[in-house]
Amino acid sequence: MSSRTFYAAAHVVAHPESGVDWDATLAFRRHLWDLGLGVADAMDTAQRGNGLDWATTAELIRRSGAEARAGGGLLACGAGTDQLPAGAHPVSAIEAAYREQVQVVQESGAKVILMASRALTASATGPEDYLKVYSQVLADAGQPVILHWLGDMFDPALHGYWGSTDLDRAADTVLELIHAHAPRIDGIKVSLLDASREIALRRVLPEGVRLYTGDDFHYPELIAGDEHGYSHALLGVFDAIAEPAARALAALDEGDVAGFRAVLDPTVPLARHIFAAPTYHYKTGIVFLAWLNGHQDHFRMVGGHETSRPIEHLTTLYRLAGECGVLRDPDLAAARFSEVTQS
Repeated sequence: MSSRTFYAAAHVVAHPESGVDWDATLAFRRHLWDLGLGVADAMDTAQRGNGLDWATTAELIRRSGAEARAGGGLLACGAGTDQLPAGAHPVSAIEAAYREQVQVVQESGAKVILMASRALTASATGPEDYLKVYSQVLADAGQPVILHWLGDMFDPALHGYWGSTDLDRAADTVLELIHAHAPRIDGIKVSLLDASREIALRRVLPEGVRLYTGDDFHYPELIAGDEHGYSHALLGVFDAIAEPAARALAALDEGDVAGFRAVLDPTVPLARHIFAAPTYHYKTGIVFLAWLNGHQDHFRMVGGHETSRPIEHLTTLYRLAGECGVLRDPDLAAARFSEVTQS
């Protein structure tokens, strides 16, 4: 049994002409499962709200669910409200949108991740609306779910989530929700890029509720933990550094914390660069590395978002990936990188 649960939030592979390349997208998920990692699908890493609409997302969830069942892979998928048009909506409509997506995820056989909702941010008048919506959705869910607190560095439309721009007050609301519904909550993924805040929240969670770090800046220390506990992981950066992440987990399972840190610590400069501001463009770096490593045969993204980072950013990314040993085939990566610099 693993000492930690590791989910890699997986990207989608674009098809140059028809949206998603399903064969390459699912092959990458099988690659992650073969390494012993779980897959977190239909998340922001898969371009939710950034090129991937709900109809395509639902297809992704169904296809990934079928692959997970066939191969015995660990799968969790995001359920949100992005089938609603942008703007404010009645709370009842937001609840219904969540329930629709939760049903799709549950029918796929995956664990539900309740994603943060832009519609709820635009509509809520205070913390009580968040508590009402989440309480209803949790009551209707057929299994314990993972909550997701996504900071506005990842999505500016989520500014003031949980009903306050004061993160201490927001944390109070989250904890009120979790304590009221602990048996229905597997854990909470925290993506605030603030290690001290994550640790403080982790220490006051009810017994049995996990903290899944979504901190792509401080993940080695948060996963290693301290005398009071540790974080599990649900990370976009694990898409890019899947093989080192798998080796690190194996070391941790053997009780080798020093070995775990020796594998993961060198990847942090790369992660910090991929997720540098504006953080919401991190998907470009994830897909760029997937291409350099031969997981897809082109550097294109759904919606053309491969242009979201300048060549200078990609050049530094390539150098850092080489320095920390993330490039599986340095010759292939060099040849593909030269295509970018010469275009």
